[in-house]
Amino acid sequence: MSSGTHKDYFSFASGNYSKFRPVYPPELFEWIYSHCPGFEVALDCGTGNGQVAALLATKFKTVYATDISENQLAEAVKMPNIIYRLEPAENPSCAGSSVDLVTVAQALHWFNLPDFYNSVKRILKPGGILAVTGYVFPGIDPETDIILRSFYDGTLGDYWPPERKLIDDHYRTIPFPFDEIASPDFTMAFDWTLSRFVAYLRTWSAVNNFIKTIGHDPVIDLEKQLAASWNSDEKRKVNFPLILRVGRNDR
Repeated sequence: MSSGTHKDYFSFASGNYSKFRPVYPPELFEWIYSHCPGFEVALDCGTGNGQVAALLATKFKTVYATDISENQLAEAVKMPNIIYRLEPAENPSCAGSSVDLVTVAQALHWFNLPDFYNSVKRILKPGGILAVTGYVFPGIDPETDIILRSFYDGTLGDYWPPERKLIDDHYRTIPFPFDEIASPDFTMAFDWTLSRFVAYLRTWSAVNNFIKTIGHDPVIDLEKQLAASWNSDEKRKVNFPLILRVGRNDR
């Protein structure tokens, strides 16, 4: 992911990130597309593993996708109409008034917002769309959620980058200087085994920070705790409420 200070919390997990991060539902993007002025050019900022860029590539003639992590881009989905660029979100090398849609998925909190917004206004066509999405703390069932919340807030509390709070606040505390479009609620839901779920947890930046600082993987202890009631071959529904803020370039 990219930011104004070029923080990179995700190169460490680039392979696992592409394998184990949740996949956004098609209906989310169909709703976003319904507001786009055209489908010539899209830009996905902080693209990471290229998950969103690949979705956009089925709709747009050309998709540019940027990130500051070489490792992430090396693992990203390859499609003939996706052009990956190693560059910060705040300074995209797109021509002015050339882009129909700019997307940011689970990355806006890393950006220098004033610089990013200025660039978005420059490159979007009149009436073009900025769509910012992400997902928050997952829910499984009341008993499991209590354990996970203790892990998230307690065990990992001091190891989350401060920017993470913007995700926890559903991006509602940030400025959004566009003509905002009211959006419906979306949720991602997956049937995961315990091993699949903990593989996802190991993509968290706070887990990596904990390991680097303490020298121990905290997910090992959490998995043992969850395994007391979650059988290894059992699949449970994991629900991720989605964040969505969409705005139109009003110039």
